Amino acid sequence: MPRLIVFACLFGATLLSPAVWAADYTQAEGSTLAFAGEYDGEVFTGRFPGFRTTLAFDPARPGEAKLEVVVPLAGVDTGSAERDDMLLDAAFFAVSRFPRARYTASGFRALGQGRYVAEGTLELRGVSAPVTLRLQWHPGEHPVLEARASVSRTRFGVGGGDWADTTVLPDAIAVSARVVLRPH
Repeated sequence: MPRLIVFACLFGATLLSPAVWAADYTQAEGSTLAFAGEYDGEVFTGRFPGFRTTLAFDPARPGEAKLEVVVPLAGVDTGSAERDDMLLDAAFFAVSRFPRARYTASGFRALGQGRYVAEGTLELRGVSAPVTLRLQWHPGEHPVLEARASVSRTRFGVGGGDWADTTVLPDAIAVSARVVLRPH
């Protein structure tokens, strides 16, 4: 009988362990990844419909979070076939050499009220550099993670050659995502 009590105590402690409450999520329908910039004073927008997100996250332990976003660049959609073709070319995404971008972060910093910061790494065009995401967590049956960042395109060699002039095509590109999640 004492062994049964010890087993019951250990089993109960395991169930109450914080690690048990951490959740693994995958991206669900309704998620969006968009970007916006300016060209010659006019705003343009685009999206990446084929991106995929995985997340391990427990709001009680944000420092243990793990986030990965994979973006197939060939799916870029700006609403202009001419612009999309140009973005796939060597001066911008160079999709033939670098078909995807990848963002990873380990650990979020809590700011309160469901807001977090992720200091992660973006891999784009063969360059890996830090990018900070500002996050908003919306819990629920289908939680939502909203993210915003400003990405320096020139840091990653996006828009080289004639497009390197930041007076015509500014350096900062606004990136935003709304990721609907489902437990994995």
